[in-house]
Amino acid sequence: MEIIRNKRDVWGDEVILGVAWDLLWVVAVAALLLLAGHAIVMAALAKRKAKPSAEGPKVRRHDAIDRAFHWIMAASVLVLIATGVMPILGVRFAWLNIHWIAGLILTFVVIFHIIRATFWQDFKSMLLTPSDFAEPFDESRKPGKYSFEQKGMHWAMTVLVLLVIVTGVILFTNINSPFWARPSVQDEAQLGLMFLLHGLATLALVAFTAIHIYFALRPEKIFYTRSMVKGWISEDEMKQNHDASKWKPEAE
Repeated sequence: MEIIRNKRDVWGDEVILGVAWDLLWVVAVAALLLLAGHAIVMAALAKRKAKPSAEGPKVRRHDAIDRAFHWIMAASVLVLIATGVMPILGVRFAWLNIHWIAGLILTFVVIFHIIRATFWQDFKSMLLTPSDFAEPFDESRKPGKYSFEQKGMHWAMTVLVLLVIVTGVILFTNINSPFWARPSVQDEAQLGLMFLLHGLATLALVAFTAIHIYFALRPEKIFYTRSMVKGWISEDEMKQNHDASKWKPEAE
């Protein structure tokens, strides 16, 4: 199976055209099998224990501005995936303008988030440390605000989204837009490399988005999803899943 599509440029030289989209089916099937396998294993290993109550005192987990960022980013990514993938699957519609508009929205909110996370939030709470890697293997270890899995997903998505943005902006400058006319292509090889990187990042983003949605909907994790909607978790949920010495949230 091919990973890279090639073509001949006007000089007859072989240059990169982009990623081979047959890989989309490989990614989709692999992600489906991985998540199905995880669900089966977790069901088999599930221990009967009291579920923390959502009632009683509450603590703040996410401010409104951060929840808004999350959902705008999520909507942008889903629109980008849909408009990028559906034409490949044979669904024909005027997708290009929707695609680059969603890309610009994603770019702006990511820049905003980077600035906010750097100067107004506790950036260190999202850093992966050597001790974090022991969490999945030791039930007695409880995380601070974010678990090892949450930090890992955050950084994986960060790398992929930044790669999609950088390559997308470069490709955006090579199409007709309300801001400029399409320039003449000076270097087809460089442009093809951007298409390749953009396509590979898209494939990885499809997989990681599916994984993120799956874990967000798992019964034992659903309270985190609720906190991304309402902003809070209960004290009982906090005590059962987090180390109070590492994370001291404010009361809601």
